[in-house]
Amino acid sequence: MKLLSILFSLLPLCAMAQGTFSFGTKTNPQGVTFEVDSRGFIVGGKHILPVMGEIHYARVPAAEWKREIQKMRAGGITIIATYCFWIHHEATEGQWDWSGNKDLRRFLQICKEENMPVVLRVGPFCHGEVYQGGFPVWITEKAEADPKNYKLRSTAPGFLAATKSLYENIFAQAKGMLWKDGGPVVGVQIENECRGPWGYYMTLRDMAIKTGFDVPFMTRTGWPKLNGTEEFGKLLPLYGDYADGFWDRTLDDMPGEYPKAFIMKEQRINANIATETFSKKELTEGDDKAKNSSLTYPYLTCELGGGMMPAYHRRINMSGDEAMPLAICKLGSGSNLPGYYMYHGGTNPYCAEHTMAETQATKVTNYNDMPYMSYDFQAPLGEMGQPNLNAFHQTRLLHQFLADWGEMLSLMDVDSLSDHYARRGCFEFYNDYVRILNEDGKAYVRPVDMPFNGHSITADAQPFCFIGNTLYFIPIKGMTPRIWIDNKLVSGAKFQVSGLEIVLLTSDEAMRAFKIDDKLYFAKKAGNIMYKDGEKIVEEEWKVTKKLGSKNIRKVKDAAAPRIVPMGTQKVAAMPTNEDFEKAAVWNLNIKGLPTGSDAFLKIDYAGDCARVYADGKLVMDNFWNGKPMLVRMSDLAGKNVELRILPLRKDAPIYLQKTQKALLDNSKESLLKLEDISILSVLTY
Repeated sequence: MKLLSILFSLLPLCAMAQGTFSFGTKTNPQGVTFEVDSRGFIVGGKHILPVMGEIHYARVPAAEWKREIQKMRAGGITIIATYCFWIHHEATEGQWDWSGNKDLRRFLQICKEENMPVVLRVGPFCHGEVYQGGFPVWITEKAEADPKNYKLRSTAPGFLAATKSLYENIFAQAKGMLWKDGGPVVGVQIENECRGPWGYYMTLRDMAIKTGFDVPFMTRTGWPKLNGTEEFGKLLPLYGDYADGFWDRTLDDMPGEYPKAFIMKEQRINANIATETFSKKELTEGDDKAKNSSLTYPYLTCELGGGMMPAYHRRINMSGDEAMPLAICKLGSGSNLPGYYMYHGGTNPYCAEHTMAETQATKVTNYNDMPYMSYDFQAPLGEMGQPNLNAFHQTRLLHQFLADWGEMLSLMDVDSLSDHYARRGCFEFYNDYVRILNEDGKAYVRPVDMPFNGHSITADAQPFCFIGNTLYFIPIKGMTPRIWIDNKLVSGAKFQVSGLEIVLLTSDEAMRAFKIDDKLYFAKKAGNIMYKDGEKIVEEEWKVTKKLGSKNIRKVKDAAAPRIVPMGTQKVAAMPTNEDFEKAAVWNLNIKGLPTGSDAFLKIDYAGDCARVYADGKLVMDNFWNGKPMLVRMSDLAGKNVELRILPLRKDAPIYLQKTQKALLDNSKESLLKLEDISILSVLTY
């Protein structure tokens, strides 16, 4: 049965938006249109409800791009968002680097081959916890020496000239890769987290268009609140919400407004990231001639917290249970684009002169001490591509529902809404999970009088997918699965009713089920990932294959007395310096005879303050301890002298730790330092 017939039956019940936003060329060479209206995206004349996931190409080895994009699709991602960090490409003025992991064109080519649309976030300011938010040192030095001509994030002539060069060089990589060319680039984000003024936004927008970025839509972040008023319809504001934030200066659990990320709400506002709010007048087109169109901004997100980084002063440990409830709350509140930041973690490019990550002392950014190298973000797919089992699979099951019913859902208004409950048409959304405060809660979507193949279906179970005339459901936590067809309760895990088959998967089956090319496949083991590579179906398992023993691990130095943790320029705990690591405990790691390919990783379980791994004296990975293991690519260590350094953590250190980790520290004598285990984590494929 085709979903289109269901849509036609529902159209009289839906308030259809009239008119679309006008940006760049919306039609590709195959004649497929990509448009935006008040509800969201329309592709080929049909509304869609896509899922966007952030991955930063320069933070992932180029050799892994194809596989990781395929895995993102397996998780339900249908649009990729990526920053173009200026500092990664023009560290020295006039010297551009698009090689290796920074090869944007190759990344876009792979996205094209994998039929994965892309939104480029072109800056000039990006943030992304990168050094100076992505501004190269040379531009900040010019801004300091000559603010009249080089004031950052302004229309100062020198800064605009440098930004023009940035846009031109990004476009040179993207040329021929836009939607109108048959390429993957469907959207461009202008600037990031900027208050304006609006004239600055419009100058950058016009510059990007003149450079050649002729794309179906252009966006900005809907935070922080603008200084002044925008021109309606020039840039789509996209929103966000996070379950916790490393940028908070307190040492408390779930401070401020974070619990409110887990409720349904009419407003798109979020105090945690200073999301702006709009009046009804601002949300509606102001042109009197077009008022009948009732064209409003669609509710789209680009930064739902797929995880969170630990900062030095705030060691957040995400369980992975947070991402799916966040998405449920936004969908129930009317959003038609879950967009995750991050969906895939990464590793910062190495820089001998300074860290490539945000610090308290840098001249630009949100001023937090972050790891030099690691940007794992505890995302659904971590920096090595490892699945965060809870975040990846829980959201994957929801995304499969959106893949099959998203077109229908995108046309449904929010009929009723309260903190924990919302209804859109024939779908009910519920969440009472709150990170730390109520982790026994549940989040789900269930159908009520959902039309399918001539029947009406209600279920105390979550729709997973449909294949032909077969409907698959998955259990809801804490709820006895029951299904009603045409108001009659049916029983059993599998049954048929006049042209309709219902299958109720077990929790284990749901974790193993992947819909690929309109067929249902089951992984051998819950937690594995199945994805399509060309004509092959690949199953990927992450497994500890070897424990390192005394022959591989030799302690050569005890740690000195733990350092007294000073307060940094932002009045929170300051991370250790390179000199501090000279006083760390040191182990030599003998990796001779161990696997060193791209599918093998060192897994280091430790407790303490921070850890670093060096190969032939070069820093290859670092970690702020939050209770999770540290992973290191074995390919970075092959044939080299490997050294592990760990600093002890004082009991009185002014840092935030969660309950379990805080208990370990409190139960130590004066400080905490333990190397518990080192093993080889391997990626096995079937």
